[in-house]
Amino acid sequence: MLIVSLLSDFGTSDSYVAEVKAVLLSQSPSLVLVDISHQVAPGDVRAAAFLIERTWWRFPPGTVHLVVVDPGVGSERAALAIAFRDHFFVGPDNGVFTFLLGDPGARIASLPIPPDASPTFHGRDLFAPAAASLANRGWFPTLGQEPPSKEPHRLVRAEPRLEPKGWSGEIIHIDRFGNLITNLSTKNVPITALLSIHSEPGIPIVRTYAQVPVGTLLAYGGSGGTLEIAVREGSAAERLKAKVGDRVLAQQER
Repeated sequence: MLIVSLLSDFGTSDSYVAEVKAVLLSQSPSLVLVDISHQVAPGDVRAAAFLIERTWWRFPPGTVHLVVVDPGVGSERAALAIAFRDHFFVGPDNGVFTFLLGDPGARIASLPIPPDASPTFHGRDLFAPAAASLANRGWFPTLGQEPPSKEPHRLVRAEPRLEPKGWSGEIIHIDRFGNLITNLSTKNVPITALLSIHSEPGIPIVRTYAQVPVGTLLAYGGSGGTLEIAVREGSAAERLKAKVGDRVLAQQER
């Protein structure tokens, strides 16, 4: 079974996703195409990087991960193909693959841009054909220059810090429910801690939403292994006017 996962900011109201899938299936009709998401906010590379890092390793070995969140399309930014731990990744060199860059096990090649490729649609004309080629061959071919002539671009990744008052972290993603996903690990922060963000102190950590009344702020260990802040049957992002990068502090045991 040949699998290609797809992650983009194309949305579903236009034909872009279908055009990319058409290229993939034309080169390999037996492909299994799995949509991670096409609802990434336009050009939000950080959100795409979060989503692909969270999901790629749950797929079977041999899966090709096609990521097209590419605000620099048509510019001098490079295009990458990466082999990493029996998986393959194809997408723009804009930091979306920061999580695997620097790992000695990652093989990285820069892809040439086909002369007939649309300067505004590399997802269809450059990345999809490369992804299909990787899926068909099941190995890392010399698609381009390996290693690239330039060091791939990396995003600045926020790391939690242990301070005198507790663990200091930040919001790294906001999901469609308005839940605030932080970079604070459930392995480090005890369940007895209280979280604070903006002027809202003392948010308790609970196991499930059902432990608090409707409309109540809560924190919990999310399915990705980090602490999340939510409102039961509401949006923490709206309640707290929160955004990615806002500071979160876990402190003082109850």
